[in-house]
Amino acid sequence: MRTQVGIIGAGPAGLLLSRLLALQGIDSVVLENRSRDYVEARIRAGILEQHTVDTLTEAGVGDRLAREGLEHRGIYLQYPGTRHKLDFPELCGRTVWVYGQTEVTKDLIKAQLDGGPPLLFEVSDVRPEDVDTDSPRIRFTDADGNPQVLECDVVAGTDGFHGVSRPVVQQAAGGQVWERTYPYAWLGILADAAPATDELIYAWHPDGFALYSMRSTKVSRLYLQVDPSEKIEDWSDDRIWDNLATRFALEGWDLNTGPVTEKSILPMRSFVSAPMRRGRLFLAGDAAHIVPPTGAKGLNLAVADVTLLASALVRLLAEKQTDLVDSYSERALARVWRCTHFSWFMTSMLHRAGDDFDAQLQLSQLRRVVSSEAAARELAENYTGLPLDY
Repeated sequence: MRTQVGIIGAGPAGLLLSRLLALQGIDSVVLENRSRDYVEARIRAGILEQHTVDTLTEAGVGDRLAREGLEHRGIYLQYPGTRHKLDFPELCGRTVWVYGQTEVTKDLIKAQLDGGPPLLFEVSDVRPEDVDTDSPRIRFTDADGNPQVLECDVVAGTDGFHGVSRPVVQQAAGGQVWERTYPYAWLGILADAAPATDELIYAWHPDGFALYSMRSTKVSRLYLQVDPSEKIEDWSDDRIWDNLATRFALEGWDLNTGPVTEKSILPMRSFVSAPMRRGRLFLAGDAAHIVPPTGAKGLNLAVADVTLLASALVRLLAEKQTDLVDSYSERALARVWRCTHFSWFMTSMLHRAGDDFDAQLQLSQLRRVVSSEAAARELAENYTGLPLDY
C-alpha cells in the first residue's frame, strides 16, 4: 500500500487531519484499531471553541453542528449563595458551542466513508518504522488478519495517550514528559433531563466541585468531584442527584432530574510530551498532551494541532518546503502549554482540596474573577480560544 500521509488513529484529530489534507490534494490512509461502532460511541468532550467550529465548517463537516449544536455566550461561576454570569461576547467578542465529541466523530467518519480517503477499522499490531528517513512505513495487520505495509512520506500519530506513536518519538534523544496527577476525579453522567440553565454552571462547594453542562435541549451532562478511589457501583442515581442538588443549591432555582443513561468516573491529570515530532513522525492531540476537562480544552487542542500540522504537511509535500514542519512542534507546544495552564487554573480554583486555608484562597480568586473586568476577560479569552499561532 502507498500513500502520502499514514495516519494512526481515527479519533477527531486523525479524521480531521485526513479531511484537511484531502481538501488540499494530499492523499492519506487512516488506521484505527477499534471498530466503527466503538469509535462512534466514545463519550468525550462537548465544548467547541469558535476556531474549532470554524475549522469544521470550512472542512465541510459543520452542517449538523449548525443545526443541532447549541451556541453559548458565557458561563456561570458559582459559590455558596452566589451565581455570576460571565458574558463572553461582551468580554472578548467570541462564543463557544456545545456539540459532543461523539457527534463530531460521527460527522467526520461519515464524510470519510463517503468518497474520502481510506479508513481502515479493526487493524492491529501497528508499528511505525524508519521515521528518521524520508520513506517511513507503517506495518499492521488488517481486519482479516493479513499483514500489511503502508509506505508513506509522513506518519501522523493521532492515536491517543496509550497509542504506539508517542513512545517512538520519546525514544529519540531529548524527549521530555511533564505530568501532574490531581487528587480528585469526576463522576460524570448523561441524563434524559432538560437543562435547567441556559449556560454551563461551574460550582465551587465545600463538598466538592460540580459542573452543569448539556448535550442538547433534552439531555444534560453533569459532573461531581469525587475521590479517585471511588467505585461507580457505589453511586446510585439517587445519591448522584442528591449530591448535585446540594452543590448547585441556589435560592429560587431547582435542578431538573431524569433517567441516567450513562455514568463513569474520570481521573484528572495534566500531561505534556515534547517534542511533538521525530523525523517524519508527527504527534497531534492526546498522543502528545492531556488536560483536565475543567477548561474544555482537550478536543480544541487536538483541532488546533491538526490545523497547524495540515498546513505544514501541505507545504512540505506540495511545495517541498520544510519551514512549517520544522517549527510545528515549537508552535504547537506554545499553545499546548498556555491551554495546560488555563486548565490547571480552572481546576485548581474550583476543586475542593487541601485545608480551609486553601478553600479561602479559592473563594478569593472566584470573587476576583466575578468582580474584576480584567480578570473576567482573561478567563473569557482563554475559555473561548486563543489565536491558533499563540
